[in-house]
Amino acid sequence: QLVESGGGLVQPGGSLRLSCVASGFTLDDYAVGWFRQAPGKEREGVSCINYSGVGTNYEDPVKGRFTISRDNTKNTVYLQMNSLKPEDTAVYFCAAEKKRRNYCLPYVSLYGYWGTGTQVTVSS
Repeated sequence: QLVESGGGLVQPGGSLRLSCVASGFTLDDYAVGWFRQAPGKEREGVSCINYSGVGTNYEDPVKGRFTISRDNTKNTVYLQMNSLKPEDTAVYFCAAEKKRRNYCLPYVSLYGYWGTGTQVTVSS
């Protein structure tokens, strides 16, 4: 089971840190991705991190603003979101893919284990 937390309401330009905690299994062998889905839109990739934390990937809309990291001792992956914009408003999901590669890809179809999401709203 994956559980996201850290969402909320923030003003444009503000920051939030999302957490994704795994229970019932360890994330050591998993790449983890963050995805988001805005109302009326398809779920899209945001960022991902490979099993060791060495490889990361970001989609263009969040490059330079979001940072993904992981702490395998805490079985947790984080998404630090800075300089938030209204268009970042969405439900954010984390997901895990059991692959030990030196890279990751933030594609929805690759990930088999999903959390239930946390709402992020950016508004003044």
